[in-house]
Amino acid sequence: MWLWTGVDHFKPGILEWVVGDRSAETFQPLWERVKQWNCYFYVTDGWKVYPNFIPEGDQIISKTYMTRVEGENTRLRHYLARLQRKTLCYSKSVEMRKYSISLLIHYFKFQDIPIPYRGEVRSCSATKGDRFI
Repeated sequence: MWLWTGVDHFKPGILEWVVGDRSAETFQPLWERVKQWNCYFYVTDGWKVYPNFIPEGDQIISKTYMTRVEGENTRLRHYLARLQRKTLCYSKSVEMRKYSISLLIHYFKFQDIPIPYRGEVRSCSATKGDRFI
C-alpha cells in the first residue's frame, strides 16, 4: 500500500491524497485533482510515473523542497500506527486505512471529529487535557 499526498506550499496540511500501489493508475485520480490548482511548477521526488502526467518543464525534482511533504507524512505516521510497516496495528484492510487517514486529515484541518448520532451529524471538539472513556 502506498499513500500519495498533494500539498500546497501556501496552505497548511495535506490537501489531496490517494491510497494504492505506485502505478500510474493510482496516481491519475490524484493528478486530476492537483492539476486543477494551476500551479507554475510541481515539486516531486522523481518517481517514474510523473512524466506521464506533468508537462515537461513543470516538474522540479528536489529532495530539499520535498521536506514539506515528508513532514506531513511523518506527522501521519506519528499519529496513525497503521501507517508504520512493522506493527501489530497494521491493518490489511485498505478500506479501513482509507477511513483512518481521512478521519486524521479531517481532524488536523478542523480540530474536530464528526460523530454521527441518530441520523444527525454532531461533532466532538477535543481540547488538550480532555479524557475519553
